[in-house]
Amino acid sequence: MKQNQIRARIRSRLRGWRDPHPATIARVAALCAIAATAGACRAPSNSAAPESGIREQIAVRVARVPNALVGVAYIDLARGDTIFINADSVMHAASTMKVPVMLRLYREADEHSLSLDRKILLVNQFTSIVDGSRYSLDSTVDGDTAMYHYIGDSVSVRELIRHMITRSSNLATNTLIALANADSVNAMMRSLGASRMRVLRGVEDEKAFEAKLNNTSTARDLATLLRALETGRAASPRATVEMRNVLTAQEFNEKIPAGLPRGVRVAHKTGDITAIAHDAAMVYPAGRPPYILVVLTKGIEPEPVADSLIADISRDIYAYAMRH
Repeated sequence: MKQNQIRARIRSRLRGWRDPHPATIARVAALCAIAATAGACRAPSNSAAPESGIREQIAVRVARVPNALVGVAYIDLARGDTIFINADSVMHAASTMKVPVMLRLYREADEHSLSLDRKILLVNQFTSIVDGSRYSLDSTVDGDTAMYHYIGDSVSVRELIRHMITRSSNLATNTLIALANADSVNAMMRSLGASRMRVLRGVEDEKAFEAKLNNTSTARDLATLLRALETGRAASPRATVEMRNVLTAQEFNEKIPAGLPRGVRVAHKTGDITAIAHDAAMVYPAGRPPYILVVLTKGIEPEPVADSLIADISRDIYAYAMRH
């Protein structure tokens, strides 16, 4: 379909939207072209669609958020179907980098080189990867302020992992990165097929941030890691069950879970910093094998807007998955 025909269809579909600005219409048309759609775009709905249709739905929904970059990776473990949209766009990983840290530690436990019951003295002092200088974390910007009450006490690796994932504790994360070793985490990811995601440092290493030494990821790589976890390739059966349970206990559920019917089980990890909002999930619909869904977003300043976008994409993907 020619570009002017696409725009005409979009203009018709967007009638009644709050701001069907010509620039919005052009943006949707471009996104639809990128998504290689075969027909006219339409506004998102709960109805199922063939692959080209779900790409249209996502493109139209993303276009409603100015300046947003969105990466989507969907892997259906029932049929092997995949949908990748901007899935290789590299973004700041935010707290999604905590997933491979957990994976690495459980693999070490499988290898009997680490006991998850080992106790570690919790301190709020960490070393910058830039020059070795010391820095501390600010509890007021941590998702888990309760962990700071344990400073000076010894906490098990298992408990630190739980706080790192379910409450996204930065204090637990920095403690565990020193234990897991960033180079070992990256080597593990490469062995599992995640070629671009990288873990360099702990949280709030401002000197590293200024030097652009950041933890980064792509939607495809996170989906690759979650598929390896869910299918038992990443760790032993016992470790797989434990990690799945930890991810299922995630307490921040405004993104992918918010787009799903009540009662659908989700094992996932979110990540949020300024203008960055992510969610990476294993979704378990009743009566069928699970699917993997990762949505990474960049450039959206109000966090609730990003949460709503991710929830809407999750809703559309669920409808698509349940029909196919």
